[in-house]
Amino acid sequence: MFVPLYDVNALKHIRVQYVTISIIVINVAIWLVTGFAATDEFSGRASMGLGYIPALLFDNRQLDPSLYLIPEDYTYITYAFLHGDFWHIATNMLFLWVFGDNVEDAMGHVKFLIFYLLCAAAAAWFHGFLDPHSTGPLIGASGAISGVVASYFLLHPKVRIWVLILWRIPLPLPAFIPLIFWILQQFYMLVVDNEGNVSWAAHAGGILSGLVLTPVLKRWRVPLFDRAIVSPKAVEHTESDPATVEAPQKTPPHWGR
Repeated sequence: MFVPLYDVNALKHIRVQYVTISIIVINVAIWLVTGFAATDEFSGRASMGLGYIPALLFDNRQLDPSLYLIPEDYTYITYAFLHGDFWHIATNMLFLWVFGDNVEDAMGHVKFLIFYLLCAAAAAWFHGFLDPHSTGPLIGASGAISGVVASYFLLHPKVRIWVLILWRIPLPLPAFIPLIFWILQQFYMLVVDNEGNVSWAAHAGGILSGLVLTPVLKRWRVPLFDRAIVSPKAVEHTESDPATVEAPQKTPPHWGR
């Protein structure tokens, strides 16, 4: 287990990672309303009404009308803006803060937003594909962020990042070392952990979509695998973006961490 702290990787094409910052702000604001300051009843209703429930889309089940907030298809996206406890949102937003800016830099603002939302939708779909009868809501941004991590792995495997190993030991490592272990861990846990409330399937779906979409959505002149690393001092910033499902009593939401 590692926690990313900082990467030595300057922006090369944009001045500010507006989309990454906006996504973080929106996630935190929604968590403050639906999690931190909300009652358990309100949080549960938000999770059921805005979370992704596979049985509604794969098994033709119907949501209890009292819990209905939006059309089910929209939950492929809305689930990714809900979180459970503080550590759930804190770890997700930390990963997005460290890795999102450089992926946004490589794609541009608009294409990065499209990339992020597609990874969220793909993560939800894969979660539902592997467990189509589940009536528990999937919540959390980790599926989308898994796509961001996979993209960073393709773009900047040689960049040095500071990581906290086992929550204790800070180390500067080439990005590919912790990221390849993290990616492999998600697929390993997908195989061995079928009982927990973490959706490893969503993580895996996000990773796969990130690997597929990055070569398609990155700027054409941005290389993969750090074939051309520009030192921070040499960077010139330029703007170039032209049945009825009722609330489960004992089934917690599936989280991504």
